[in-house]
Amino acid sequence: MRSQDYDRIFLSPPHLGRHELNYLHKAIEDNWVAPAGPNLDGFERDICEFTGAGHCVALTSGTAAIHLGLRLLGVGPGDEVLCPSFTFVATANPIVYLGAKPVFVDSEADTWNICPQRLREAIEDRIQQGRKPKALILVHLYGMPAKVQEVLEVTAEFEIPVLEDAAEALGSRYNGQPLGTFGAVGVFSFNGNKILTTSGGGALVTNNSEWAQKARFWATQAKDPAPYYQHSDIGYNYRLSNLLAGIGRGQMELLEDRVKKRREIHQWYKINLQTVPSLTISQTEPTGGRSNRWLTTVILDPIQTDTTPEQLRLHLESHNIESRPLWKPLHLQPLFAAAPMYGGSVCEELFTNGLCLPSGSALTEADLNRIAAATKAVIRSKEAQ
Repeated sequence: MRSQDYDRIFLSPPHLGRHELNYLHKAIEDNWVAPAGPNLDGFERDICEFTGAGHCVALTSGTAAIHLGLRLLGVGPGDEVLCPSFTFVATANPIVYLGAKPVFVDSEADTWNICPQRLREAIEDRIQQGRKPKALILVHLYGMPAKVQEVLEVTAEFEIPVLEDAAEALGSRYNGQPLGTFGAVGVFSFNGNKILTTSGGGALVTNNSEWAQKARFWATQAKDPAPYYQHSDIGYNYRLSNLLAGIGRGQMELLEDRVKKRREIHQWYKINLQTVPSLTISQTEPTGGRSNRWLTTVILDPIQTDTTPEQLRLHLESHNIESRPLWKPLHLQPLFAAAPMYGGSVCEELFTNGLCLPSGSALTEADLNRIAAATKAVIRSKEAQ
């Protein structure tokens, strides 16, 4: 069969229900289509209720939320911000927006998130050079909780504030507490491929009421309280629209079911691909951690097989199945070639040997069987070869 004879299986497509239409219709009927309105207020309340955060500011993207969050932490020109290398570029770009510089840190091999030991090494070395980092961006990669307690112990010791990038981790928990609520500021993304989507959007959460007020002020062009347009501070056009917030409200009603489904898909892969030579369903939940399993990831052991992740990706593509390489470490990106890096071997090996499999919550049993069959057909052990 040709690839076009199959329906396309996407990596992580949006999965909408019918709830979203109720909020959208109401917004249109009431003419609330601006970046303000009942859906926006309600969506922020929903996020606070779900996460336990004191305050939420819904924004146009997770990137915008990181940008505002770093600014709230006082990051500015010439500062240094600690950041895992193994993450999407949107984590680090806002550092540069503010004229600051990223300092990259390697992953640990269990959760793939920032390594607490390497983090300590980076902080001590930067302090020795007279450049104490201004903040840490703590990422929960692919929805997997980092080793939160160990990381926070290090940052507390050196009094470095934490911005928690939980863009991929809404619905994940650590010791029962929702991710995004451990740092001084937390960030979520509602991009089209996320576990909850507003087509495009994000949110900033914090327990600091003054910071939430400031973030909302900046996100609406920093308009001073005057009867005319007066601006004493730089601002941005970052507020989420009331229409998109309506989609978010409908999605919030389905979030727990979506997390359950993604975890079931991860477990299905783990059981049904366990006999594939050299392939491991990867990322281990830390003690006390519960991942939303936004994406299921695999590692191919080059010692056991000559099949590469790229060969697997292309083979899946020939069957009209989308998969994706793991994030290319940021210290290997031309954009950040001059940035300091502490460690590197762990995230480099993960990038070389890993792949993301389709993980959308609407996947059927037939879809999963098709993915598994295509995967098994291409991977061979070296002994068999």
